[in-house]
Amino acid sequence: MWLWYSWQSAAVVNENGDFLDIEVNDGKFSVQGAKERLQLIAKGQLPPEAKLLSERFPEAKPTPHGSENLPDANYPLPTDEQQMSADTAALSIAEEGVAMSAGDPDRRLEHLLRASDELRTLHLTMEARLVEWIGLFLPSARFEGDRSGLAKSMVELTSLSELAILLDVEPAYDDPSSSEWNALHDWGCMVANQRRQLDRLEHAIRESTESHLPSVSALVGPMLAARLCVEAHGRARFARLPAGTVQVLGAEKAFFSHIRSGTPPPKHGHIFMHPWISRSPRWVRGKIARMLAAKISIAARVDAFEGTPWGDDEVDEIEAKVTAIRNEFPHPPRR
Repeated sequence: MWLWYSWQSAAVVNENGDFLDIEVNDGKFSVQGAKERLQLIAKGQLPPEAKLLSERFPEAKPTPHGSENLPDANYPLPTDEQQMSADTAALSIAEEGVAMSAGDPDRRLEHLLRASDELRTLHLTMEARLVEWIGLFLPSARFEGDRSGLAKSMVELTSLSELAILLDVEPAYDDPSSSEWNALHDWGCMVANQRRQLDRLEHAIRESTESHLPSVSALVGPMLAARLCVEAHGRARFARLPAGTVQVLGAEKAFFSHIRSGTPPPKHGHIFMHPWISRSPRWVRGKIARMLAAKISIAARVDAFEGTPWGDDEVDEIEAKVTAIRNEFPHPPRR
């Protein structure tokens, strides 16, 4: 026996498709009235008609309209006028949901981080092209120390000879034409502008993460905290993840390769970016990663459940544990 219900009617039906009782609201629904009923069902609650039938038939299993488990029957559906109100209400609910998503800090943080990653990839490619391009004319120039400064310095220049003087190198053997210099100069300006845009993006990421994940940001820095949160698909899910999963976030390919092919399991994912791990001897990185992942999991729960944010005291205590691990294992293990 099932208690079938929609937003405006309900019925008790047996396995043969016979109706034992029906309750239908034949009144005219406003858009707001239909909207309230649709929101009620979306929350998993019963409309008034279904509540009434559930009191009469407590053994009937409540099942919403559209379920595949229901037997075939001529269920009482809304009139055309009622359905128009329901359609307008459903569209209004969808529009409100989209508008509310703009207030989700997890979604906004994801867009900031993805935009930063995409812009950084483009910026590095274009910056490398600029260095190679200038290197054709000024082969004695060296940019290993500060590539980003090259594009910034080109913004105010009007010729390649000025760039040679600025870099303190021999002038070009064959100067570019006016049109080629303009193209090269515009390319340098674009690279410099990308650098500024990237700085603004990363500043926004730091501000958002320090507000959304203050404890994790204090522990591992806002950029790494943002990456871990996005990889975990939001702060709420991040707080529920076990430490072992936090440890390998970002190393999914290596983890699934381990499962399929039996390759060595990954010891760390994104958290390898933290200097406590990346600047430690290789034989203690796994130990430090396990300890740090456990502390990150605790910090994420503190942030998700709005506890007192961590400060320097908690971070110093964890850093002391990192130092203790390094001191305990100063040499690689014997094989």
